Amino acid sequence: MKIIRKTIAPSLLLLMLVLCGTVNAGERIAILSFELNDITSLPNTQTERVRTASIKTLLEQDINRVGDYDIIQISPDQQQAENAGFGYLFRFHDVAAKLGKKYGADWIIVGQHSKPSFLYSYLMAHVINIKTGRLVARYDVELKGNHQKVTQRGVRKLSREINKVIIKLGNGG
Repeated sequence: MKIIRKTIAPSLLLLMLVLCGTVNAGERIAILSFELNDITSLPNTQTERVRTASIKTLLEQDINRVGDYDIIQISPDQQQAENAGFGYLFRFHDVAAKLGKKYGADWIIVGQHSKPSFLYSYLMAHVINIKTGRLVARYDVELKGNHQKVTQRGVRKLSREINKVIIKLGNGG
């Protein structure tokens, strides 16, 4: 009876704590800086570059608002070192997954801000599973207008969709 009280009971308690801690651990998500694909007659203005640069931060904040996630930081310099050219990481999911794996992420979000017109643009995001190196979801969110409120609304919609797919697939896979 003493063996059970002194050895087995604490061991079971420790095992339960470890398992519960693992189940409740937040998914680790890396969100890369969005690339601007501005094909209007006056492309890549300072205003659009600033707007596009804000998308990563807005998405990180909103992803944390909708779910229990650990945001993995990958700097623009680290991203650029792996990027062979415009759209490379967006098109080659396995390369993006290797970048995310290097920094301990479960998921990596690679995105572009596509602007075919002055009136509207699209937030395009790929959700990539680090374990498999495969695209698990692709989202295109239309932004009608170019002011900050529109961008925030689009990012909010995008974060809800990303949250849904990660909850559905769970724990990196």
